Amino acid sequence: MLKHPEKKISVLIVDDHPPLRAGVRAMLEKTPDIYVIGEAGSGEEAERLLDELRPHIILLDLKMPNFSPSAFEKWARENYPETITLVLTAHDRDAYLASMMEAGAVGFLDKEARAEQLIEAIRRAASGESLYDEWQKKRAHKWREEVEKRWSSLSERERQVLRLLAEGLNNRDIASRLGITIKTLDKHFEKIYQKLEVTSRTEAALWGKEHMGDFPY
Repeated sequence: MLKHPEKKISVLIVDDHPPLRAGVRAMLEKTPDIYVIGEAGSGEEAERLLDELRPHIILLDLKMPNFSPSAFEKWARENYPETITLVLTAHDRDAYLASMMEAGAVGFLDKEARAEQLIEAIRRAASGESLYDEWQKKRAHKWREEVEKRWSSLSERERQVLRLLAEGLNNRDIASRLGITIKTLDKHFEKIYQKLEVTSRTEAALWGKEHMGDFPY
């Protein structure tokens, strides 16, 4: 059961930066039909407060230590379907957009959004609207097709190899870190090149550097 005054939209702010939370709170407290029911600085605290407070809306940041935003959102949708999530982030990357859209968040807003834009988004979300525009939908669809397909085709071991490659480790260090032989590593490289549709170690490393930060799950 939602715990909020009649006809007011309750908001839980989830962000690990106190100044950001304070700024959003100050902004929303000027709005008569919206109030901040709580603040969380971590995923663990967000889970606890979601269960305790049952807000209408969660304003969710994506980049917090030891936190998977898409896993959190899927958990929230399964356990608290009456609460609606709006992403409020400085990390406007296609992968984050696509993964949070798929997980169940109803909107994806930039932290630089004006006060009136955020307030309108909260009201629309609370009324049951989805806030994704056509451009965001196209971005998410394109990312799923072009990037996620390749990433998903990699085995967990191949992903480990790619991560270390993107970090700049040489073959000997990668093999040592993973406890495998150079010969086995070369076989992993062959499969990675094929799946990523690249032709060299350098191209694979560049792909990894460009996209490894795109996976918040």
